[in-house]
Amino acid sequence: MSGTAQIGVTGLAVMGRNLARNFARNGFTVAVHNRTTAKTDALVEEFGDEGSFVAARTPEEFVAALERPRRLVIMVKAGDPTDAVIQEFAPLLEKGDVIIDGGNAHFEDTRRREKQLRGRGIHFVGVGISGGEEGALNGPSIMPGGSAESYASLGPLLEKIAAKAKDGTPCTTHIGPDGAGHFVKMVHNGIEYADMQLIAEAYDLLRTVAGYSPAKIAETFRGWNTGRLDSYLIEITAEVLAHTDAATGQPFVDIVQDRAEQKGTGRWTVQIALDLGVPVSGIAEAVFARSLSGHADLREAAKGLAGPSATPLGEAEAAAFADRVEQALYASKIVSYTQGFHQIRAGSEAYDWNIDLGAVAAIWRAGCIIRA
Repeated sequence: MSGTAQIGVTGLAVMGRNLARNFARNGFTVAVHNRTTAKTDALVEEFGDEGSFVAARTPEEFVAALERPRRLVIMVKAGDPTDAVIQEFAPLLEKGDVIIDGGNAHFEDTRRREKQLRGRGIHFVGVGISGGEEGALNGPSIMPGGSAESYASLGPLLEKIAAKAKDGTPCTTHIGPDGAGHFVKMVHNGIEYADMQLIAEAYDLLRTVAGYSPAKIAETFRGWNTGRLDSYLIEITAEVLAHTDAATGQPFVDIVQDRAEQKGTGRWTVQIALDLGVPVSGIAEAVFARSLSGHADLREAAKGLAGPSATPLGEAEAAAFADRVEQALYASKIVSYTQGFHQIRAGSEAYDWNIDLGAVAAIWRAGCIIRA
């Protein structure tokens, strides 16, 4: 098992497993490792025909399986678990090797880890990966930060597995030093929060003011998705709204629990924007809306308060109103993207990252959740 794998992945939950499969499908020999060896064995047994895998049962076997310079991808929970894995593997590595954190880490943690490992001659790359489980398997948008030397080693592999834009360009680029990649991924997720909130508000207007049914709104969204609002989130929203619950026969949107959870990245976007003095009002309101959704008792009590009621619209009036909602949604999405890019620019200046905003926009054309 000596030095045969071009890349290694440790942490084989769904994202890690799918990323390892993506590398293997694209012709790379992939070393795979998990603290629970049953997951390693299951991956090789179930997907071994997709490419070349080297199953490693110990950290020592895992490192020995990697060709030099070693490239080791960590796909574990952000925070202390990531630090624990780094502490476990770093002593086994040598100068010039590369540790890649593919989780949703806070960019300040990435800056700290990069500095610590740089002193030992080991490259540390914080990589933002967007696209969820499907993207990890079939091609995500990838946002790596770290040294130029680390990207020279890692970049060709990431460019191979990344999503491809319509012109064939891989949706990955070297974002900048240390925590730049995770910073950009953080802002990406903030924009995603705003995008989803805007879509939800457009749905609410069409439902309560235009009087459209979920099926009619799904039809409207499908129409919007053929024009300037063409995007992944509009597409899947139409699919959800068209779905009927098999057990009750009701529109699924009417019976699903109306509470939205959140990962840390959206909240971090707002917190860091405050630190940088950057107004991201649309993103902030989306984060607050998610928080409000969890206060079910408060929302239930508010339902009984006096307020305006919608006057039913005629068919022509409803169609005209829907057109205005489409215009408002388009304008609002532009605002949320503008706020996000403003924050990226401010972060780039504050941390001397020299981020190319055009390059960021280019790698968000495919693979990622906000692709549009």
